[in-house]
Amino acid sequence: MSNTEYFSETHNQAREMARRFVARHILPHIDDWEEQGEFPRELYHQAGEAGLLGIGYPEKFGGSGEGDLFLKIAVSEELLRSTSGGLVAGLGSLDIALPPIVQWARPEVRDRVVPDVLAGRKIAALAVTEPDGGSDVARLKTRAVRDGDHYRVSGSKTFITSGIRADYYTVAVRTGDEGHGGISLLLIEKGTPGFSVGRKLNKMGWWASDTAELFFDDCRVPAENLIGQENAGFIAIMANFLRERLMLSVMAYMTAELALEASLEYTRSRKAFGRTVAGFQVTRHKLVDMATDVDLAREYTYRCAALMQARKNPIRQVAMAKNFATEACERVTREAVQLHGGMGYMRESVVERLYRDARILAIGGGTTEIMKELIAKQMGL
Repeated sequence: MSNTEYFSETHNQAREMARRFVARHILPHIDDWEEQGEFPRELYHQAGEAGLLGIGYPEKFGGSGEGDLFLKIAVSEELLRSTSGGLVAGLGSLDIALPPIVQWARPEVRDRVVPDVLAGRKIAALAVTEPDGGSDVARLKTRAVRDGDHYRVSGSKTFITSGIRADYYTVAVRTGDEGHGGISLLLIEKGTPGFSVGRKLNKMGWWASDTAELFFDDCRVPAENLIGQENAGFIAIMANFLRERLMLSVMAYMTAELALEASLEYTRSRKAFGRTVAGFQVTRHKLVDMATDVDLAREYTYRCAALMQARKNPIRQVAMAKNFATEACERVTREAVQLHGGMGYMRESVVERLYRDARILAIGGGTTEIMKELIAKQMGL
């Protein structure tokens, strides 16, 4: 849905381009890709050629230019009309992997990696989460020890989006003491001796994205692959999280909007007891509550994006947006399944997929509970 307060004609043109891309390259195949548990690697290249992967990145690397967050939101909203959160997460894994590389990696590393990823020739993934750590980034245990002109890395990661297929991994490692002050970021490339990719993980939702475990067994990584300063990685991770949480909010209200649209269409056409399902007051009120959730989640997310665009640092507001939008998404998708009745429980129904895909949004990028602690801290509690 376009909003003239935030979106310009340029944004609307990008939205239309993304809409055509989804209609041509994704929607005809998405049900099959969901069942297969992955989409073709070629789609990265097609998206790169269309300019979709480069939104928000510097022009010198093949991007659209930095600073226009609403351009990213406009395109992301249209990509989510693919009805597959997993596809969008997989295609968009570069957006959590590349920003630290663009901002802090050595020029020779950055110039080698970023253009190929934006063009869709290579795939990038972020590897922070560990089996024992979850949302507590400060406790991560994967250790990197400096050894001459290399680091020797040992440890493991899990729940890594695009983990199976990625060529480049932005990996959080411990180079110093315990706590957030001893964390660094390293670029680790597939094929590096000592680095292996484990099994593909089966998930409740987001079926079309590949999710993996990663293992580092005395893996030797060139020291020049250090991203930013040693032991300063936590700051980069936190800066990354703000944008990731905003985009998860976008995913949440768009997932809810798709469920609302499907419910409006179904209840207007489906008949029960001599009238349409939408003809019952209880149905209309449900649809009104669903529409309210969608509108509030979207508008507050836009407000947070406007603050970020103005170079503010709305940590509290974005955490609130993520919590509200993801909870609203779960309410709306649940009601959508209920309104569809038995059909809502069938795999052929889009609301069944939306309902499953909704559940991860309150977990990824920091759980609801972690967000509440973050908000409390920002409130001085």
